[in-house]
Amino acid sequence: MIFKNNLAFAQRLDQQDPLHHLRDEFLFPQQNGAPFIYLCGNSLGLQPKSAREYMSRQMDNWENLAVEGWFEGATPWMFYHKELKALMANIVGASAAEVCPMNTLTVNLHLLMVSFYRPTAKRFKIIMEAGAFPSDQYAIESQVRFHGYDPKDAIIEVAPRAGEATLRTEDILDTIATNGAETALVLFGGINYFTGQWYDMPAITKAGHHAGAVVGFDLAHAAGNVPLQLHNWDIDFACWCSYKYQNGGPGGISGIFVHEKHFADTSLDRFAGWWGYQEEQRFKMEKGFTPEMGADGWQVSCTQVIPMSLYHASLKIFEKAGFIAPLRQKSLQLTAYLEYLIQEVNTQLGFEQYKIITPKDLADRGAQLSIVAQHHAKEIFNALVAKNVLGDWREPNVIRLSPVPLYNSFQDVFHAAEYLMAISKDLISPKQ
Repeated sequence: MIFKNNLAFAQRLDQQDPLHHLRDEFLFPQQNGAPFIYLCGNSLGLQPKSAREYMSRQMDNWENLAVEGWFEGATPWMFYHKELKALMANIVGASAAEVCPMNTLTVNLHLLMVSFYRPTAKRFKIIMEAGAFPSDQYAIESQVRFHGYDPKDAIIEVAPRAGEATLRTEDILDTIATNGAETALVLFGGINYFTGQWYDMPAITKAGHHAGAVVGFDLAHAAGNVPLQLHNWDIDFACWCSYKYQNGGPGGISGIFVHEKHFADTSLDRFAGWWGYQEEQRFKMEKGFTPEMGADGWQVSCTQVIPMSLYHASLKIFEKAGFIAPLRQKSLQLTAYLEYLIQEVNTQLGFEQYKIITPKDLADRGAQLSIVAQHHAKEIFNALVAKNVLGDWREPNVIRLSPVPLYNSFQDVFHAAEYLMAISKDLISPKQ
């Protein structure tokens, strides 16, 4: 598509957008009596208008049924997670049996590493991306220490080449091949939180398995953002949060994926709890843990009903959208339009004030663009917020902007760039 830098063009794209009506399903934060142009769904998704309704149903069940709500009412809490599983499966490309909503992201990462990081004297290393989200770094370091290893010896980080911001797939695959005999686990983010790079998950998985390692992914920035096929890609395990692209609310419930090939593996360790026990036998309260078949067998504590209801509300909007494929088509256009407009700003300024470090290849990115501001970075970010454009700041000089196809419009993107141009002209001398 040939883009144009004018409002009429953006309005025409919105008129042609078959998903534009979904914008009305969400609540936009306000400032000075006007809604924000919200481009921060990569950090916290907007609240669905239906979230209060879904939560109120469960509050009513609590009020009217109290403890009987576990087994009575339209959505008994004992089985409520099953209403979400089929919806979640469509988000990540899995069967309903392979996914489960539970806990929070880093808790689930730890629980899954208990099962899938099984170091031996010869095979004990973990390969991960350098610059992974800190929580992943801390979790992996602590797991390595828990097994008696020094992170300096046991963790291999794949870093970008000198002068580059993102990883080359061949460097990831070469690292796996070189260290394969000593590698127990390959654990990457699906999309890097800082650069927005979407890693080649099928290739990484294939290389990890060829080396004899287990392969898992943290999909915090990928689930609900890009098309995933976790089952078909033969990924061993994954986990994600619901509060970014999936709009599950702040600190919202997490989800896990465990490939069905592991369901019958009784050798897998796990930190067990009674909600992961065989469902039909759970209330016999017997000793000796027998897990429920499927991802549900990794549950520990009772269903988190209220957080689950908020996630449920958003998943139903994904269902209205036709899940990920239609959203991906819009996302590609939205993000490409934003990229075009940022380059237009650079052209008008006469130099590259804004350098996009997110990969240019559409296949290597989702809805996020990470933009290095060469001059006055924090001032520009603050000025955008003052103009009701809310993105995301990352030190030392990166502005992350994420046009989310469920609720952002082409006019949002146009006006954000328009404000960016005006602010830049005020703060930056031409050809600075």
